[in-house]
Amino acid sequence: MGQRYGQEHASGHAPGHAPGHAPGQAPAVAYDVIVIGAGAVGENVADRARAAGLSTAVIESDLIGGECSYWACMPSKALLRPALARADARAVPGLSGAVQGPLDAGAVLAHRDYITSHWKDDGQAGWLDSVGARIYRGHGRITGPKRVAVTSPEGDHHVLTARHAVVVCTGSRAVVPELPGVKGAKVWTSHEATSAHRVPKRLAVVGGGVVGAEMATAWQALGSQVTLLVRGPGLLPRMEPFAGELVAEALREAGADVRTRTSVTAVARHPDSVTLTLEGGDMVEADEVLFATGRAPRTDDIGLDTVGLAPGTWLTVDDSCRVEGSSWLYAVGDVNHRALLTHQGKYQARIAGAAIATRARGVPILESDPWGAHAATADHAAVPQVVFTNPEVAAVGLSLAEAEAAGHRVRAVDYDLGSVSGAGLYARGYRGHARMLVDLDREVLLGATFVGPGVGELLHAATIAVSGEVPIDRLWHAVPAYPTISEVWLRLLETYRG
Repeated sequence: MGQRYGQEHASGHAPGHAPGHAPGQAPAVAYDVIVIGAGAVGENVADRARAAGLSTAVIESDLIGGECSYWACMPSKALLRPALARADARAVPGLSGAVQGPLDAGAVLAHRDYITSHWKDDGQAGWLDSVGARIYRGHGRITGPKRVAVTSPEGDHHVLTARHAVVVCTGSRAVVPELPGVKGAKVWTSHEATSAHRVPKRLAVVGGGVVGAEMATAWQALGSQVTLLVRGPGLLPRMEPFAGELVAEALREAGADVRTRTSVTAVARHPDSVTLTLEGGDMVEADEVLFATGRAPRTDDIGLDTVGLAPGTWLTVDDSCRVEGSSWLYAVGDVNHRALLTHQGKYQARIAGAAIATRARGVPILESDPWGAHAATADHAAVPQVVFTNPEVAAVGLSLAEAEAAGHRVRAVDYDLGSVSGAGLYARGYRGHARMLVDLDREVLLGATFVGPGVGELLHAATIAVSGEVPIDRLWHAVPAYPTISEVWLRLLETYRG
């Protein structure tokens, strides 16, 4: 990987030495923008800052490309895609007989390894270098306003100062509950679940959120006997209840043991197995156990205490992703807890990059922003998400419970996706459900949820309708192609109009 040391840029400031370093200490190097964390979010902040002519340093202690590239979005979808494709093919007459056998787990895992570049970041580092960002490998820690110290794996020390902004893009980490025996049990988190190189005969999954549901789907299809243990009443608790119900039904049909209202109280690792003790005394034995029980911010040791903030906390930001109470500190992506999704973090990165560049020119944001280019408004009203289970779940905006809790006067309009003409062509026995949520005072959509094979491709149309606040009477004239599953839009609107 080539690196740029003090390169002069055509516009903006070049990196330079800042005065005031202590005797015997390497002088501080000044950049316009310092980004801590080079995952997908940090990469995008750096790209936007460099495109605006700002000199930019990026600090990364692990692989450039971050969680999404190596332990989340990309490897998990590489594991899930064969499972979903086989399920689809098994429902197509004339094809189903050819795909009744098991998946080639070795080939699936090998393709997963290819998708992650075998956990090497040469390509990602090369791209970041190509946009003109200076890469520092090591641990970055804020040591005061606009000041960051970097310690490399070899023990080298660098001191960086920012003329305009320090941007925290350190993301989040998996949380494992402090249960008796868990520390010595070598449990899986999402890291191990997406990077494992063998298929466990028995896999216990604790947690019924997105990670738990997706990994239960993937490993059951790859040959594990999955036991899914969910503390609450159902899967996917932040989505419409019917979504979790349909996913649980499909997992059970695939052979998984799905148990709701079930809590784990202890874990014990044995030479050839792991045992989970459940509330009430029952036991579950498995070869591996995955805890998919939430996320926490990676802010424990980045120096927040030196600028009056609490280490280990989520960082509260305004709509430009600037930390509340600060003129120079930004927090983008998972770390601000607005929407823990890669695409939302990259969206925030574009917003933050534009805001930093505008403020660096001394231009007030409100005067320069007639189109909202510096405000991450989608984090509030139009966050899209696809859960790549079988069936898929796609949702944007509010659920019915969220809308009612927010005080909206709403109507939920439901339709059986299986009765849409395109669904019958997509798969024999297609099962699914659609819901759109209408604000009765303004007659615009507040949210939409689709559950069924292939519904992820319906989501962007719904996102446009929600984020654009498209009136229902205009959506009536957006004619869906026949025969496609998108015809569900017509059926939902017909149901609403009566």
